[in-house]
Amino acid sequence: MLQFLLRSAGLGLATAVLLLLAVPSLRSNIFPPSTSDDTEISSRDQISFNHAVRNAAPAVVNIYSRKYTENDRSKLLTQGLGSGVIVSEKGYIITNYHVVAQADQIVVALQDGRVAAAQLVGKDRRTDIAVLRIEVTNLPVIPTNPNYAPKVGDIVLAIGNPYNLGQTTTFGIISATGRSSISADGRQAFIQTDAAINEGNSGGALVNTRGELVGINTASFQQATELETYGISFAIPYQLANKIMQKIIADGRVIRGYIGIDGRDINSVTSRLLGNDHLGGIVVLGVDPNGPAADAGFEAQDIILKIDGEKVNGRQSVLDIVTELRPGSKVDILILRKGEEMTLSVTVAEDTN
Repeated sequence: MLQFLLRSAGLGLATAVLLLLAVPSLRSNIFPPSTSDDTEISSRDQISFNHAVRNAAPAVVNIYSRKYTENDRSKLLTQGLGSGVIVSEKGYIITNYHVVAQADQIVVALQDGRVAAAQLVGKDRRTDIAVLRIEVTNLPVIPTNPNYAPKVGDIVLAIGNPYNLGQTTTFGIISATGRSSISADGRQAFIQTDAAINEGNSGGALVNTRGELVGINTASFQQATELETYGISFAIPYQLANKIMQKIIADGRVIRGYIGIDGRDINSVTSRLLGNDHLGGIVVLGVDPNGPAADAGFEAQDIILKIDGEKVNGRQSVLDIVTELRPGSKVDILILRKGEEMTLSVTVAEDTN
């Protein structure tokens, strides 16, 4: 019996060897080809943001601000550096106000090696935005997506020229949106990210993983404090930066509406008492005695419900609506005073602060 089993096993092995010799394809299935490194990760498993960087990086430029020396007005010295983003084929570049605020001459260096003097179209200190223009053809333009809304947890890349090392890309996530508490007047909402933004990154691009512009990086928060921060950086949302740019291109400056009130969001208890029809209203805390609201009859404790027929949704909403109003125009504001609704007509003034 044992001899029979051994003979059968031997015949089976011999048959298998003959099949492997006769059909080479069977060998590759049983003995897969070896690699030089068994731990090597295939390219399809590798996470890379190369596509996003290739889409966005060519449109991010280095900006050098130059200033005349005190003793010799014929000599220009580079006194600051930063970054900028080409947003139009016409040569418009968005950067930070503080990058070019003191410049007598502005020089822009593209990533393809071209260098051009830039014209300052206009600047807005409140939002820390400046718009430049260069007379150069065949410009790379950064991709934008009006339907993209930044969300907490989104991966973002910061592209700029930190410390004049040359173009550098860092990455992180969006930690928060709508950060208005760090702005000087509490009006401007920033995107908070942990992507590294250092000196020279100011004015550069914050992009998503498709290379679409999310915001304009600003190091102003770090510059305004003596504390050294890590993993806390801020960017101006692209929607706001684009709005400011369009105003600067149209008027040479940013013209804002002003009615002269200060208010706060109503609390949850008051909101429930007022009912669903009055959700989003704000309570007037103070009225500028020399402003349009005072002339129109506004009083403290009035609750603003609608502006020019548009329902308000909190303090930031009111600020945004009023800012967009054209000085000299008249607007009807629906308010709630002591439980009764009334409409006050206000002539909008210009915000000169």
